[in-house]
Amino acid sequence: QVQLVESGGGLVQAGGSLRLSCAGSGRTFRNYAMGWFRQAPGKEREFVATISWSGGYTGYADSVKGRFTISRDNTKNTVYLQMNSLEPEDTAVYYCALRSSLVVSTQGYEYDYWGQGTQVTVSS
Repeated sequence: QVQLVESGGGLVQAGGSLRLSCAGSGRTFRNYAMGWFRQAPGKEREFVATISWSGGYTGYADSVKGRFTISRDNTKNTVYLQMNSLEPEDTAVYYCALRSSLVVSTQGYEYDYWGQGTQVTVSS
């Protein structure tokens, strides 16, 4: 049974930073691509960032490129999302997800396991 637990969300002013963490258990973490998604109130879930099994490849949504950085530590079964220069439009519940593949994806339906989410609120 795979479990993903996000942490690090909170309330921050515009221009501030947060670092989200996602701790995984129940599977050999290093063999799988990981992703971060978010869902704002009244909106559909959207892709944020993805990282390959080794960390050698990363991909980002245009809306966060240059501000967010995804990384992973396979020795700790943890993936991170460093978020800088936060904007009110970044307010959402952030979810990490595991894809049972070495290949990254920007499509949520291609991910097999999801965390419970962590709330990020950016005030103006």
